[in-house]
Amino acid sequence: MYLLTNVRIDNCSSLSHSLDRTMAVGYWSKRLVACLLNVSEARRTDQVEAVAKAALYDAGGVRREGATVLNIFNDHDYNRSVITIVASIDSIKEVILSACERAFGLIDMRAHTGVHPCLGAVDLIPIYPLGEEVGVEDCASEARAVAQGLTQRVPGTSAFLFGWADPPLQRSLAQRRKELGWFKRTSDLQAVRPDVGPQPQERFGLTGVGATPYVMNCNVTIDTQDLRVGRSIASAIRASTPGGLPGLQVLALPHEGAVEIACNVESVRGSGPGHATAGEPWPRFSIGGRPYCHAPASLIAARVAELAGRQGVATKGTALVGFTPRECRGLAELAISQGIAEFWKEQHRIRM
Repeated sequence: MYLLTNVRIDNCSSLSHSLDRTMAVGYWSKRLVACLLNVSEARRTDQVEAVAKAALYDAGGVRREGATVLNIFNDHDYNRSVITIVASIDSIKEVILSACERAFGLIDMRAHTGVHPCLGAVDLIPIYPLGEEVGVEDCASEARAVAQGLTQRVPGTSAFLFGWADPPLQRSLAQRRKELGWFKRTSDLQAVRPDVGPQPQERFGLTGVGATPYVMNCNVTIDTQDLRVGRSIASAIRASTPGGLPGLQVLALPHEGAVEIACNVESVRGSGPGHATAGEPWPRFSIGGRPYCHAPASLIAARVAELAGRQGVATKGTALVGFTPRECRGLAELAISQGIAEFWKEQHRIRM
C-alpha cells in the first residue's frame, strides 16, 4: 500500500498572468532548494500549520513570492511533523528562519512526548538542492547562515551542523546524532557541545542544521509488536551492513500497535544498478552535472517484506513521507508557476 499524491490545479484566468508566472518559474526553477523541516509536534495540527504559514507570509501577512509548502506530514505516535518547504536559494534563509521562529514560540520540549527520537523543538533543518544552478556547497553556505540566524533571532537556541555544512569533516547526520545521544530515550543536554549557540536549554533543545543531496523518507509497517523483529530487519537493510541498501539509514520504532521500519533514503553518487530491481530502475537525477540516484520505494518494501516473511510476519503498508527528488522539483515548479503558497491544501492523498 503506497501513499501517493493526486493533484488538481485550475487554469490561470489570465493569459498574461500565466506568461508572467511561467517566466518567473523559469528563473526560480533553476535555483530551487528544498527544506524538509522536522518539528517535534504533530498532535496540535493547528500549531504545525502556523509554522508552515510563517514560512510563506511575513509579519504583515504579505506572501513571499517564489515560496511554497508542498506537504505537511503529521505522525501522532511520533509527535513529529515534516514540513516540505521549497523556495529559491536567494530567499530560503528568511523562509526557514521565519518558520523556526514561530515553531520555537509554540513548542516546548519540556512538555513533549513521543516515540520518535528527538533533541529539539525544531529537530532538523536539512537543505537540499533541486535546481540546475544550485550545488550542495551553496546549500551548505545557507545552512550555516540559518544556524547563526537561529541563535540571533531566538536567544537561547543552539545548533549542530552536519553534511556539507560541517567543514572540514562533513560528518553525516547519522554520525552526528550518535555523537550527541539523539538515539537515546533521554539525553543529557548539559553534556552536549553545540556547534553554534549557547549550551542547549530544555525548552528549545538542540537543532540539527545541514546540507546534503536530497533525502526522502520511506516507512514500511510490519504486522507485529515485537521490536526485536523490527530491529533485525532494520539492521539487515541499512547501508552500513554488508548486503544492505546504499543510502539507507534505518530505525525500527513502535507505531500504532505495530512496528514501523523507518528509512531515511539518502541520495548516493552514481547511476545506481545497471538493471531494474524489484521491477523498477533506481531513480536518477543530477546536481551540478553529477549523477545521483536513490533506492526506489518498491525495492525497500520488497526487501522488508522478504525479511519479515522469513520470521512469519506480514507487512501492512508502505508510506512515502513527502516526495522523491524529481517529484519535489516538479510539484514546486507547478506550485510556484500557479502562485500557490499553501500547496499542501491542494493535494488529495489517496491509497492504492
